[in-house]
Amino acid sequence: MSGKFITLEGGEGVGKSTQLKALAEAIRARGHSVVTTREPGGSPGAEAIRALLMTGDADRWSPRAEALLFAAVRADHVEKTIRPALARGEWVLCDRFIDSTRAYQGGAGGLSDSDIMALHGVGSAGLMPDRTLVLTLDLDQAAGRAEARDGGKADRFALQHKQYHRDVANAFQAMAVASPERMRLVSAVGSPEEVTARSLAALGDLL
Repeated sequence: MSGKFITLEGGEGVGKSTQLKALAEAIRARGHSVVTTREPGGSPGAEAIRALLMTGDADRWSPRAEALLFAAVRADHVEKTIRPALARGEWVLCDRFIDSTRAYQGGAGGLSDSDIMALHGVGSAGLMPDRTLVLTLDLDQAAGRAEARDGGKADRFALQHKQYHRDVANAFQAMAVASPERMRLVSAVGSPEEVTARSLAALGDLL
């Protein structure tokens, strides 16, 4: 039996990491084996590249260089972690995947979606999630959450200007509208438990 590949997406501070843990617990309680992972990272090789992407000034890398690095990270992650878990019949819950590259380096960075997906085809053989949950939240509220989370140690992407984050949010929205079978918009307003309930509802046909 093959497993299910679920990704959580959204801008900074929307609560992806919190929801990933809560969803993993809820899905395990339904009798499924679950692997949780993240991008950039999720395998030894990918984690080694993570620091290059996440640290330094906001303009350390161009969007094109970022996309190439993310493609390399994702290739190792898919080969070493995601595909083996799916082949074992496990559910894989991942904090960010290809749609983040499409939103950040594409929507905000100006790269074409076709170029990004071409890289994904080469690096990860075009693997796509069974379901993607896009957590949505007002930009100011999300920024406040991110600041509280980071404690003054924000990564390169959190340091970007407000219009950048608006472009990211708009890109996620557009992708979800264009791919309603795979992607679901989930409001991140309210308590973590309320958001988890909405997220589980958005996975209902797969559980």
